[in-house]
Amino acid sequence: MHLIPWEEERIQLFAAAELARRHRAAGLLLNHPEAVALICDAMLEAARAGASYEAVEAAGLAEVEPSEVIPGVRELLTEVRLEVLVGDGARLIVLLDPLGRGELPDRFGPGALVLGDLEDREVNAGREAIDLAVTSQSRRRIRVSSHYPFHRTNQRLEFDRAAADGFRLDVPSGAYIGWEPGETKIVRLVRVAGSSGKAAR
Repeated sequence: MHLIPWEEERIQLFAAAELARRHRAAGLLLNHPEAVALICDAMLEAARAGASYEAVEAAGLAEVEPSEVIPGVRELLTEVRLEVLVGDGARLIVLLDPLGRGELPDRFGPGALVLGDLEDREVNAGREAIDLAVTSQSRRRIRVSSHYPFHRTNQRLEFDRAAADGFRLDVPSGAYIGWEPGETKIVRLVRVAGSSGKAAR
């Protein structure tokens, strides 16, 4: 049997998820790697069955309950990133706080990061910023993540790409902005760190 690296990783992930399922069935609380393995395995299985992007995302979010993990894992598991193959090609799925269920984590629980109140936090303060109108000409939803070079995004997004060169979305790390077919949005872009202009790159 000849397996490509992605297939070998899939088998390793399946084995880890099977071990996690055995532990869960025995009444054991899951640790961080076990919870991640189960979430990823559920998303890959959903994608393999032909589910949509949204259905794959939902399968990952529903796989592990907060009550099924060791104390502190809910605070440590801030996001899960996984590339899956869906109908329109390979897509990156990012689950933010997959065990949150809409509740805020214990600020002082095991593994918690105490960063202060959200309203007091400034993201990208002092960075050069521009606003651009961006229109989607795609027949499918398009998502752009926080740190992707904006001028290199999907060609079905129409905007001033020359003006966007050297910029990214002005959103927190791991966040994204999406466009429905035909939708136009005004987005704020910030200069990429360490870049002062085209001549510096």
